Amino acid sequence: MTNGGKSTLANSLHQQTPNSCIIAQDSYFKDDSVVPVDSHGFKQYDMLAALHMDAMMSEVGSWRRDPESFLRQRGLNPVDLEVFVLIVEGFLIFNHRSLNELFDKRYFMEIPYDVCKRRRSSRVYTPPDPPGYFDGHVWPMYLKNRQEMESTVSGIVFLDGLKPKEELLAAVCKDVCREIERLGEKN
Repeated sequence: MTNGGKSTLANSLHQQTPNSCIIAQDSYFKDDSVVPVDSHGFKQYDMLAALHMDAMMSEVGSWRRDPESFLRQRGLNPVDLEVFVLIVEGFLIFNHRSLNELFDKRYFMEIPYDVCKRRRSSRVYTPPDPPGYFDGHVWPMYLKNRQEMESTVSGIVFLDGLKPKEELLAAVCKDVCREIERLGEKN
């Protein structure tokens, strides 16, 4: 969900997790000139076709092949060579089947409509949101994408984005640390 707190949580989790890095879906938007426009004149950013998912999958593949080198290329120094953590953050990551199949853990930040709209209106986007874009495109696409996600994906932990950031981070960190321990024992 847009403005739900994904990036904030992902960045905080990265700071708390050794041998981690982030791949953010927002880094893979196609050029504005090729993003489709709907019948109302709204750019269709809230769909997988607006993203270079092939490039994102290539980055994920690079990390999977050699996470240590992947970290070093980004100026990060691995401290423990047993378990590496890739944090994939984005608004449609669960709707991309081949990406979703790679996840060990899935978290979905949710906030109410009014909070989402208020947060969205306080952000500056390039290009800027045209009048009526949130209600005419962003929110309806969120509902559509969420319904698709819920019908095809299991194992998602839904997080209340209205809770304090520290509380959300503590819960996710605890869960991720348990997973890291489990994976470390397998190695």
